[in-house]
Order: sequence, then structure tokens, then C-alpha cells
Amino acid sequence: SGFNSIGHMDTMLRGRHHIGHYKEGEEFLHNVFHVLFLLFSGKEKSNLSICWLQYEISKVVQCLQTKKKKKLKAQGRKSKKLAKNLLKAPDNRNHLSLWKLYAYLEWLLGNIDDARKVFDTALCTAGTGGLKSPQICSLSLLYAQLEVELLESLEGAVMSRAVHILTKLAESGPYVPYSGPVLSVNVLKARKTYEHALQDYLSKTPVSDQDRVSDADQLVNLVGCYALLQYLTVGIDAAVLIYAQTSEKLEASGPEKCENTGENFGIQNFPTALEAVTLLHTNLLRFHMKISVYPLNPLREALTEALKRYPSNQSLWRSYIHIQRKSHSTSKARRFFDGVTRSTNSLEPWLFAIQAEQMRKKLIENVQRADVGEIHSTIPETGLTNRIVALFEHAVQSENGTHCPLLWRMYLNFLV
Repeated sequence: SGFNSIGHMDTMLRGRHHIGHYKEGEEFLHNVFHVLFLLFSGKEKSNLSICWLQYEISKVVQCLQTKKKKKLKAQGRKSKKLAKNLLKAPDNRNHLSLWKLYAYLEWLLGNIDDARKVFDTALCTAGTGGLKSPQICSLSLLYAQLEVELLESLEGAVMSRAVHILTKLAESGPYVPYSGPVLSVNVLKARKTYEHALQDYLSKTPVSDQDRVSDADQLVNLVGCYALLQYLTVGIDAAVLIYAQTSEKLEASGPEKCENTGENFGIQNFPTALEAVTLLHTNLLRFHMKISVYPLNPLREALTEALKRYPSNQSLWRSYIHIQRKSHSTSKARRFFDGVTRSTNSLEPWLFAIQAEQMRKKLIENVQRADVGEIHSTIPETGLTNRIVALFEHAVQSENGTHCPLLWRMYLNFLV
């Protein structure tokens, strides 16, 4: 296609083929990891292991998206081999974050029972930290979220494995793998425990910056677990209420506040607790809409509010585009994109505005193309084309856009 890329570029579609991970790029990255491994030790080495495994997982996710079964099998074998080798290292044996990623990898590959075994083993060996331990909390939250995603409706959700995981976490005792539905009295106790733990965290004042990061992290896990428990045992409104109350508290507390520039205070690139809680909130609403009947408006409102505050959050933009495709009111979305691009220097709003228009163009072309053979090529859809070109022009004139190779390549690709 005239260019080669290290790693991969998701945005470029070449006919029917997704541009995958190139061999040269892969070799380069492998060499980088191998060289760095010799230079690091202790905690840094563990963090590097996490990065490496996350990269492997991203490749598995890409195979899943392109629905290539053969490639997925081969990639799965490679990634699992690496994960097992990383976990064999003496420093990593008790590293819960790595166990969590390995279990997630197994889950993505469709080996649900194996993944459950890994999760259970990790939780059994993790000790009795319960809600006090950020690692156990984070591991339990992911495990519960994955279990919830298997549910087809909320009927009988109280009996599910996710409720067992969340109540066990609140009990702070040794973890016992799932053997049957949780007793109602245990659910009530767990609910009380979460409520008190959340109150404690929200009224706590962190001492140092380091404390603030681990506290914010832990607070997000705690809110996620509590809201999920409420969602499964009471319903969506109870879960949304927790997110709303937490967000209110966090907005009121000073240093967490984030200005409209997309910059965060404190530690760079660490999403503020408020941003992470918003993300959990919108993801839960999206999931709920998938398994039951629920109005679109609460999700749309939550997303527009969040994006005004965090214009560079890609996950929120993806959700926004996803729900906009379902509604036929394009003018509202266009006005919103326009407003956000004026009020921020972030490049994400431009990129996603362009992507939304390109999706619309593709949709219209598909409709025009239906059952007419090759005649469609003589009636191009010029209105949208001009609109997309105008968006590209504005985007590359912005300060960040001028220096963004991805934006220029998307523009060239579109013109071709």
C-alpha cells in the first residue's frame, strides 16, 4: 500500500484487510523488551512484565476484532507462553497484577474455566487483605465484571458467581471458590461493609502525592465493586446512585478537579478518580442497555457531561460514537463535536469527529449500493465528503494537529 508501519495502525482499512502487526515491527519491539529486561530488577522489572503482557493482550484483542480464528489461535499460544514464562520469574510469582492479566488473557481466548481457575488461585493465595488491598480489589473487580458480561439478563443475577466474588471480597477472610448462591444475609452484610468503606475513603485526606495515587486507585475499585453488587442485587438505579454520589463528593474535593485543558493535576497521565468513576458509570449503562430495555438519554447525558470535562478520553469518545450511530439526529452530535473542539486543545475530539462522519459516509454508501451492482460508483455522496475534508483541514491547522502523523496519514488515505 506504499507504506509500512511498526506495530499497527487501527484506523487504516486497506480493502478488506486490516493492517495487522508487521513482522519487522514485532521483531523490533521484542528486541526492545529483551534488552530492557536485562537492565531492570525488582519492581521496575515487574512493571515491564505488565507492559509486555498488556501489549500481547492488545494483539489478541485485535485478532478478536478482525475475527481471524487461525491467527487468534497462533497468537493465543504465543501470548500464553510469554505469560507463563513471566509468571515463573521469582519476583513475579506473587504479583497479583500479572496474575490478573494472565487470567484476562485466558478469558479473551475463550477458555472461561481456565481463566476462573487462575482468578480463584490468585485470590486464594492473595491472603485476607479484602477491601484494604488495592491489588485484591482490582483483581476481584475485573473477575466480577467479566462474570457479569456473561449474563443474558438480570433475572437470577443474585445467584451469579459475580455476587459471590464481591461478597467474599467484603468479608476480608480467605477466599473460597464459588460453590453455590450467596445467602441473602451475607449480601446485606457485604452491602453495609462497602457502604462504610466508601464513606471512609471519601472522608480521608491523603498525605503525599504517592498516597493520593494509590488512594484514588483504590477508591475507583471500591466504587466499581460496590456499584456492581448493587446492580446485581437491587438494580441499575441503585448502581447509578452510587456513581452519582461519589462523583458529587469528588467534584467537591479540590485537587481532584480537572480543568478544561485535558491536563490532570498531581501525577501525569494518571486519570483522576472522577474520570475513572465516570468511565465505570457509562460502561455499566452501556452494558445494561445491551441486556435489557432502558432509555438512551441517561447514557447520552452522562457521556456529554464527561466529554466536556475530559475531552481527551478515548474510551468515552468511542462510547459516544457508538450511541450516536443508533440515533438518527446527526445535527446534535455535530454541534457537540464543534463545541468541544473549540473549547480544548486536545486532538481526540477532531479525530473522533472525523471518524463519526466517515462511518456515516460508509453507511450511506452501503445503502446506495444495495442490489444495484456497480452503478453506485457514478453517484458519489459529495456532501459528506466535503464535510470530512473540511474537518481534516481544520484539524491539521490546529496546533497539535499539525504535528500528528496519524492525522496526516488519515487525511491522505481519505483523499486517495
